[in-house]
Amino acid sequence: MQGKNRVIVLALSLFFALSLCVGAAGEAPRYQVDVVVIGAGGAGMTAAIEALDAGASVIILEKMSMVGGNTVRASGGLNAAGSASQKAAGIEDSPEVMIQDTMKGGKEKNDPALVRYLAEHSAAAIDWLIAIGLDVSEVAQGAGATNARMHRGKGGAIIGSSLVQVLRENLEKRGVKVLLNAQATELIQEDGAVKGLKALYHGVPIEVRSNAVVIATGGFGANEEMFVKYRPDLAGFKTTNHKGATGDGIVMAEAVGAATVDMSEIQTNPTVEVSSTTVISESVRGKGAIMVNQEGARFVSEMQTRDVLSSAILQQTDKIAYLILDQRVMDSMKALQDNYAQGIITKGDSIETLAQTLNIDAAQLAETLATWNKAVADKKDTAFERATGMDEDLSQAPYYAIKVSPAVHHTMGGIKINPETQVVSTQGEVINGLYAAGEVTGGVHGANRLGGNAVADIEVFGRQAGQQSAAFALGMGKLEAVLPAQEEAGEAQPDVQGNFKDGEYLGEGKGNNGILQVKVTVKEGSIVSVEMVKNPETAGIFAAVEEVLIPNIIKTQRLDLDVISGATNSSNAVLEAIKAAIGK
Repeated sequence: MQGKNRVIVLALSLFFALSLCVGAAGEAPRYQVDVVVIGAGGAGMTAAIEALDAGASVIILEKMSMVGGNTVRASGGLNAAGSASQKAAGIEDSPEVMIQDTMKGGKEKNDPALVRYLAEHSAAAIDWLIAIGLDVSEVAQGAGATNARMHRGKGGAIIGSSLVQVLRENLEKRGVKVLLNAQATELIQEDGAVKGLKALYHGVPIEVRSNAVVIATGGFGANEEMFVKYRPDLAGFKTTNHKGATGDGIVMAEAVGAATVDMSEIQTNPTVEVSSTTVISESVRGKGAIMVNQEGARFVSEMQTRDVLSSAILQQTDKIAYLILDQRVMDSMKALQDNYAQGIITKGDSIETLAQTLNIDAAQLAETLATWNKAVADKKDTAFERATGMDEDLSQAPYYAIKVSPAVHHTMGGIKINPETQVVSTQGEVINGLYAAGEVTGGVHGANRLGGNAVADIEVFGRQAGQQSAAFALGMGKLEAVLPAQEEAGEAQPDVQGNFKDGEYLGEGKGNNGILQVKVTVKEGSIVSVEMVKNPETAGIFAAVEEVLIPNIIKTQRLDLDVISGATNSSNAVLEAIKAAIGK
């Protein structure tokens, strides 16, 4: 179809899509699949891929306007023990050591059976990710880990955006239907088994019938009312979570009798950049960075667990600290280079100039660095007994500083599951047809999560949930898939008349990964197209900007729209670029 007659406004497209799946008059549109997955973060997408590959028909419901959830924000890596990547790097490690580290980090409050399953299947998760196209060849040291086991891409690439992009591509390759802006509201339970769910799709009620449901909705770190209910001391804390992490899956599961565990165990991440709430990976410290207070002095071993570091920072002046690193550390991690491009890292040609910029006593900071470099040379930190991340000193100018403070980061508590990812009721019995994986569950991390174990959690248990839910669903008898076709949305068209000068204009904006450039076309006074001329942004994150933000700009002829959650910097960059173009 060509020309204006083929153009379908997004709102009309939605109407047609829904009308195709409406049953009798007055009934909610109905879908039917073997397995329905709630949540398109790392755990949900992984579960969907595994369920489909096991022979089940699958659909994913995601309440946000883009896939990725909190996974897209993961900056460290994926912990795995005994992997091929470790062996290639000459790193000796084992599931037993990973179990010991995880239990110790969680203050022995973890569910031992879940921890054992996590560790013993972690290397297989690495193999699976490599097989579907993800680079996890580099291995770094993480805090609280005896051995280096934090897997990520070459050059210290940010794990979250890379993982989300690969999972998204695999969903598309397999033809898995993902309904965005579809918020699950209620599980359907019949004869003691979960048989699907009810949801609002773009605000319109729909129903999905299935033989199994996988809850992968993430935690509740963005729901202050909920986390303060369990931890009043966290009132007023910022969060590193995307705004969709509100605990919906936990509430739905509880409504059908699910038990929860460890709900008061809420982790703050100690190294969150204060102006942007960007998480700075602990692998930065693993590369040799140190942490100082406003007085320029170290105050703790930087490789302690997150709860210890958070508590220590909160005792310092203004409840902040600075990560100090040199050019060697900067060059070793692409994630840091991206952070620097964002403008959240301060640079100084020397320690003295850096101290002056930070309003820190230069002599004290220089003394701290000299003492640290001697500790590295002596292989002994007499001040705080740090034992890892001491392979190289900080002596290559220029120097860099990142201002950090703790923020609510991970909710260790959630739905109670067994190692088969079956949801367990308050009576200690399995709820048939209901599975859960990822941060929505509790028991894996105990009282404190080790960095790198969250991505391991979503992959190991996401795979398990997909396999187990498919086996259960198919054992109940394969359902005829009912996945109503959706009308293809054409180019967005203005709903209102614009007030711009006709022509084609170029504009630039600063994104996460550098400068992006757009070409804006104005006809008859209205913006009719926004074309990306140069786009360095991560594809998995940027997709929603292209699919939601830009069409809405064209439809409304407004440049003051809300940014896309999870793609804030990319959204702002596009808006900045369009404004710059229109300004010409």
